[in-house]
Amino acid sequence: MRLSFRGPFARWPRASDAVLAVVLFAGALSLEDGPNDSLVMRDLTTVPFWVTLALAIAGCALYFRRQAPLQTLATVLVCSLLLLLSDGFDVGFIMVAALYSVGRYVIDARLALAGLAASMGALVVDGLTPRMSWGETTIGFAFVFVIWYIGRRVRLRSEQAAQRRRQRDDELRRIVAEERTHIARELHDVVAHQVSMMTVQAGAAQAVAAVDPDGAREAMAAVEQAGRQTLEELRHLLGVLRPEPTANGVGPQPGLADVPRLIEQVGNAGLDVTIVDELREPLPTRVQLSAYRIVQEALTNVLKHGGPGTRAEVSLREDGADVVIDVTDTGASVASPRTPGHGLIGMRERATLLGGTLEAGPRPEGGFRVVARLPRDGMTA
Repeated sequence: MRLSFRGPFARWPRASDAVLAVVLFAGALSLEDGPNDSLVMRDLTTVPFWVTLALAIAGCALYFRRQAPLQTLATVLVCSLLLLLSDGFDVGFIMVAALYSVGRYVIDARLALAGLAASMGALVVDGLTPRMSWGETTIGFAFVFVIWYIGRRVRLRSEQAAQRRRQRDDELRRIVAEERTHIARELHDVVAHQVSMMTVQAGAAQAVAAVDPDGAREAMAAVEQAGRQTLEELRHLLGVLRPEPTANGVGPQPGLADVPRLIEQVGNAGLDVTIVDELREPLPTRVQLSAYRIVQEALTNVLKHGGPGTRAEVSLREDGADVVIDVTDTGASVASPRTPGHGLIGMRERATLLGGTLEAGPRPEGGFRVVARLPRDGMTA
């Protein structure tokens, strides 16, 4: 899990801005240039009231630097120009914070550049006074641009990060939608197969009803059993949208009885797989289908990422009212890193649709493990 540090300006923005405004106002009011470029405390009794008021207005404007950065900068610039009439007073780092906020929070790049130009214009006016040389003004130009540029870069990085998050969320929603559609199509085919079997059995019962009543009753009992199972499948389909039907086979979908054949197929592809099947009672068709697909996808991932010499084990067991599917592999040292993709998302979606859970991740001793817990009745989540 990746952790990111969030400072006070991100955790408590309003309180932090208030503290920043007070601190910078106090600094601009009480500090002045001393000998050898040092800062010394100013005698506050000598500060004119109108200077204190101008600095207070500039400091208070910082509280609104996120919501109205351009207006904040304009207020600070006006106060800065007024303080040119004073004896050595200036807005100090209040200007720096206001200019950074313009680069950071103004959406329109042209307006942000206008704020930078206004700040440089104020420097030009300051350079016309005896209090600042043109050399200091030139250094001020560079400093002002760097502060503005830092704020702009921070904004661009946050926008790019937000865009990447939106793209990841959109991709995740697309994968989930595709998987739901695929699952709905498979369940539709299961129901279609069951209804076809019911039709055949009902026709057989009608054909022999007159000459073989016992055989007709057995056929109708099979129809009843298939009908109940089909109703369960139909309930499971509720809420899952399915697009226009496409050409599919009419045969039954795979189930747990097909897992040995699947293991034989991956064995022919070079993967050493063993299976431990401790299931004693048959499961509903939709549970078998999802279980088979989870095993299939997990073994496909082992083939894709495991590397030469990897061994896998498939365990099918019961745990109370749940069926547990456990697929582990040894994972060779040359195995490529596994990142969440369509496969893991699809397996987790299958488990969730049945009201179950799925956990997947690396093993401490090496390799990878996928554990799915599916309710035996396969109730919809």
